[in-house]
Amino acid sequence: MTMNQTQSSGMTLIVKTVTRLTVGLILLYGVYIVLHGHLTPGGGFVGGVVIALSFVHLVLAFGRDEALASIPTRLVTTLESLGALLFVLIAFAGFAGGAFFLNILPKGTPFNLLSAGTIPLSNLAICLKVGAGLFAIFLALVAFRFDWESGGTAGEPRLESPDQFPGPTDQSGQAPTGDGREP
Repeated sequence: MTMNQTQSSGMTLIVKTVTRLTVGLILLYGVYIVLHGHLTPGGGFVGGVVIALSFVHLVLAFGRDEALASIPTRLVTTLESLGALLFVLIAFAGFAGGAFFLNILPKGTPFNLLSAGTIPLSNLAICLKVGAGLFAIFLALVAFRFDWESGGTAGEPRLESPDQFPGPTDQSGQAPTGDGREP
């Protein structure tokens, strides 16, 4: 890929460079929130959102077309499903001990990283579900093209701006008169 192609899609070279430098730190911070969620405020949901936003940052910086070409959307949906499955398996594993969501792992020493039984595993499952799900929703919204962006389909005129949307009309194609209620 040449420099002209890199500069033509997405944002400027400065934004792309800053994104390359910061996205790893954002991702690492999300992983930290997930791993320490049982010791500090945070956990799987918040960490999953931060991790998803690191990937959203990449899409915004490098552009829709380049990002959709390089991100395997099938992997995103697989990770989301894996997170849900893992969470349900953790919940049902408690039945082996006698109750739904019962902690079946040793609790360990308080305030240590591996001291919370199944809670870190639940945080990891929630992180996968929330992070992959949020990113999949973002990818779906990014992939959706409006008629004014793609030039219309099937001979429809291209709408350059929302100001060109036709106003409300009745069945004859004329603008309605009065308040629109039938007498």
